Amino acid sequence: MSDRANVVADMTKDEVLTEFRDAGALLEGHFVLTSGLHSSAYLQCARVMMDAQRGGRLCGALRDKVLAVIDDDIELVVSPAMGGVVVGYEMGRQFGVPAIFFERVDGKFALRRGFEIVQGTKCLMVEDIVTTGLSSRECIAAIEHCGGVVAGACCLIDRSNGTANLKVPLACLAEVDIPTYEADNIPGHLAQIPAVKPGSRSLSA
Repeated sequence: MSDRANVVADMTKDEVLTEFRDAGALLEGHFVLTSGLHSSAYLQCARVMMDAQRGGRLCGALRDKVLAVIDDDIELVVSPAMGGVVVGYEMGRQFGVPAIFFERVDGKFALRRGFEIVQGTKCLMVEDIVTTGLSSRECIAAIEHCGGVVAGACCLIDRSNGTANLKVPLACLAEVDIPTYEADNIPGHLAQIPAVKPGSRSLSA
């Protein structure tokens, strides 16, 4: 892959988290994640990506991570809505390829807006945050169902600390270990704080 000649030095974990802190995107409190798990910290990628220069720095470094772990050429970037959309489009720009996204229709990922995947297209699945890996695996399955070949996946932050098994190579800028809890097993100190869900879906979703 010709892009490999342009790989630059890695962005360290501390540098990545500094970008999140500077953007006001590393939140503390009591949060309900998209997975339904509860946590004392939340990484709000939308705030990081609202600054195009910051988003470009992060996704440029992520592109280099992808080049280091994925051998195939990337022909298409595919993301799950909503969290992966902005990161996905910036990654498409970084690789110079189109970027599309899946949306949930009746609870299942589907392509809309005239998007399509040509049979055999080598795809990169792009997320903002991976926690359990469930939505990533669903997106990968949807890509394959549409005829795409998933060369690998990437995300800005892997909250699973490397334990999420997507069954394809996963590149990330930083692995973090932030404890998460089931709704019926929330520690006392966290249960005393009202829960909020800062993502794109409300608590009733």
